[in-house]
Amino acid sequence: MPPAGSRALRAVRDQTAARLAAAGVPDPDVDAELLIGHVLGLSRGGLQARLVIGGELTESDAATLESLVVRRSRREPLQHLTGRAPFRSLDLAVGPGVFVPRPETEQVTQLAIDGLRAAAEPEPIAIDLGSGSGAIALALATEVPHARVWAVENSPAAFPWTRRNVEEVAAPNLQLVFADLGTALPELEGRAALVVSNPPYVPSGELPRDPEVRLHDPEVALYGGADGLDVIRVLSRRAAELLHEGGLLVLEHAETQSAAIAELLRSDGWRAVAHHRDYTMRDRATTAVR
Repeated sequence: MPPAGSRALRAVRDQTAARLAAAGVPDPDVDAELLIGHVLGLSRGGLQARLVIGGELTESDAATLESLVVRRSRREPLQHLTGRAPFRSLDLAVGPGVFVPRPETEQVTQLAIDGLRAAAEPEPIAIDLGSGSGAIALALATEVPHARVWAVENSPAAFPWTRRNVEEVAAPNLQLVFADLGTALPELEGRAALVVSNPPYVPSGELPRDPEVRLHDPEVALYGGADGLDVIRVLSRRAAELLHEGGLLVLEHAETQSAAIAELLRSDGWRAVAHHRDYTMRDRATTAVR
């Protein structure tokens, strides 16, 4: 075995993974390879190929990696350290002040994409309320290029990240708006085919289990009032005003909120309320028809 502190690439990978595992980091092998790849300017696949060939870290790269491993061991999100987050086919800029997109939201986005593709209009209008990093809106714009997409964000801390990603992706069919979610886009009332949102839905009395979420995701993107549904109530009313007859609403939420959201939506006049599970077989999204 290489001695502790060796800069041999494979030894560094193994030692880094062991340190992250000891700190309780989920998937320490993945994070170790992503951190080393970030330092070397390599994808994870590129790093794995380099591991086969061998080699060593330079003293400078080893020092950079050490600072990142210390921060990750303190449970700072991996995406804050690398500055990037993958989402479907996108690679998004993220950091403090904006919610880091999650894999389960990719499935919620698929529901929105399917609904948008099924819209009868030649240029259906889609609105992402509370866009954050822009993940959902940008996925809609790039994967349904005949649609016209609006990304709406209301957080001064998150909006620079939304704007940065919108500018990086440069989808010609996407428009970015800073506005209150309850009154945004009055010019589109009654015209949208789809409204989608991953709103804050954690009840204010519940603390997220993972330190990465609890300590680093912005509170405004997490907490939705006493029962977690305050923002969803606003979205239900605003989406009903924005959508045309037959338009689709897609909401992400916690697994325990399906029944309460169904009752809320039906009381607001929504039809065909349906719940959808994620890969872990937990309720993760609700759809409804205007």
